[in-house]
Amino acid sequence: MQKRGVSLLFLLVLKFSAFGQEIITAERYMEMVSDRYAAIRDYEANIAIRSGNSDMTGTVSHLSPSFMRIDFMRPAEQVIVYNGEVLTVYLPEYRAVLNQSINQSRRATGPSLASAQGLTLLRRNYVPSFVTDPTPVPLDNNSRERVVKLRLTRRSVSEGFREIILSIDNDTKLIRRMEGRTIAEGEVNFDFTNIRVNVGIPEQRFIYDSPASANMYNNFLFRDSD
Repeated sequence: MQKRGVSLLFLLVLKFSAFGQEIITAERYMEMVSDRYAAIRDYEANIAIRSGNSDMTGTVSHLSPSFMRIDFMRPAEQVIVYNGEVLTVYLPEYRAVLNQSINQSRRATGPSLASAQGLTLLRRNYVPSFVTDPTPVPLDNNSRERVVKLRLTRRSVSEGFREIILSIDNDTKLIRRMEGRTIAEGEVNFDFTNIRVNVGIPEQRFIYDSPASANMYNNFLFRDSD
């Protein structure tokens, strides 16, 4: 009887402990990541972008709510800047500066999704689920780096990515990798490493002075009225 009583007490303790713990759903985990980015004023990181046979590397800077700049090392001297209103791309190979006005109805893509605004869009337009479960898994096969992987599935056919896999550092709740599958079945990967948050990035960093010899092309993606 004494052993049975001890066993019953042990089971009751386990039962009430389980009730005291929060069950982490994929939606709740996504909310936690979004809250983390909402508390970040700015960040810098090394970025690597892989799309098909193309590999690009550089440094990304973000200032809340929507400023972004990428200074590339490969291709050398290439720059992408978004100041909240205009997207500017400098292509040194062609000595060309491409400018595009972006209104509020346009949706964020790529690196800009790794921000508070971007995550708000993702939560609105994609349904999250764990690739396996909330337990951290290796980032890659045989990798010692462990992340929580979320699969985001689009809610409507209007989204540019069919599916996005987010690999998230479970301790910092920062996005380590984004893997997007496009509507044309292409794959685009964004890797963020050496992330440094709240370093005091000024707005002046997002002012781009294009080379005097470069040719200017405006609204290269679409007309602002489209």
